[in-house]
Amino acid sequence: MDSYKTLASLAKGYVNEQRSKFLSFALPVQTPEQAKEVVAGYRKQYYDARHVCWAYVLGAARTQFRVNDDGEPSSTAGKPILGVIHSNGLTDVLILVVRYFGGVKLGPSGLIAAYRAAAQDAVGNAQVVEKTVDEAVTFAFEYPFLDRILKIVKEDGAQVRQQAFGMPCRMTLCIRQSAAERLRNRLQKVESVSML
Repeated sequence: MDSYKTLASLAKGYVNEQRSKFLSFALPVQTPEQAKEVVAGYRKQYYDARHVCWAYVLGAARTQFRVNDDGEPSSTAGKPILGVIHSNGLTDVLILVVRYFGGVKLGPSGLIAAYRAAAQDAVGNAQVVEKTVDEAVTFAFEYPFLDRILKIVKEDGAQVRQQAFGMPCRMTLCIRQSAAERLRNRLQKVESVSML
């Protein structure tokens, strides 16, 4: 798999369960540090809320994840939010649910249902986009072969990320992971090309 689904931008959701308000926010993130900063920002913004629970999943393989119940009973908030991310096949996504307590205890099953519904509402309002896992291909070559190389680049749909015209010339291309090996093989058939 060299593609994955993520969110284009911030999306919001809302659930009201027995006077408790659950505000949800789903947004794209790339690193644990970025997710941590976003969570800190929401905690500051919603300082008067009882709980700010969240979950994130990172990476094309969807193997890096974290959840936080923020004082709710164990596994009643973060795990249901994570379940929504997984069930929608998303990655590089953080979902936060801010809870304002309404005075009625919901119990574990009620909390799980409310956090799941709030997270799903935000995802339902989001624009889901598909992205590709790309790979960099760097090589050196002699200038007289530039036209042949550019023809291969165009035919294979690669993007030029960097190029330097010296002795020898150098170029870095970016291409979808599943097409990288084919591109390398085609480039290596051009005289003077050496992969770096």
